[in-house]
Amino acid sequence: MNDRSAAPGSLALVESLVNTLDLESGADALDTAEGRARFGLPENPENPESADAAGDAVDEVARARELRESLRAALLAHAGHPPHREVTPLGELLASAPLLVTIDEHDGSARLAAAGAASLLSRTAAAVAEALIAGTWTRLKACEAVTCHWAYYDRSPAGRGRWCSMQVCGARAKMRRYRAK
Repeated sequence: MNDRSAAPGSLALVESLVNTLDLESGADALDTAEGRARFGLPENPENPESADAAGDAVDEVARARELRESLRAALLAHAGHPPHREVTPLGELLASAPLLVTIDEHDGSARLAAAGAASLLSRTAAAVAEALIAGTWTRLKACEAVTCHWAYYDRSPAGRGRWCSMQVCGARAKMRRYRAK
């Protein structure tokens, strides 16, 4: 739905995760092996080698969906809108994400990185931290259209973008306002 260029740096991970669900059609990319593989999730959670692995894989996909919706609520808040539904607060989810500080041997620069196996939660926490430091976190927003809520990076000078696409969601909103008059 989004006709904008991708978010900068690691925020692209957050943007693409939020955009795995098309609210208008109900299509969820996390329902497909290819969609799950993009985020390092189990490709086939229904048919793993053992019953324990099945439960873990299904839980991992469920946690990814919970993270996605918590991110969407945060992005709606960036745009000045209430959450689309009740979700686990993003801060609660990210609090359990293991991160570590890495130091570049050549220039001594430091950065936060996902620890260990680099779970989706840890990679997301590192992306949010990086964006906070860069000052770009609040520019990642969710479209205000109720049937959309697609994530987009607001590059407008004033930071007041409202829709993922002026040609689709923006045009629909303006047409509704015009017809209401």
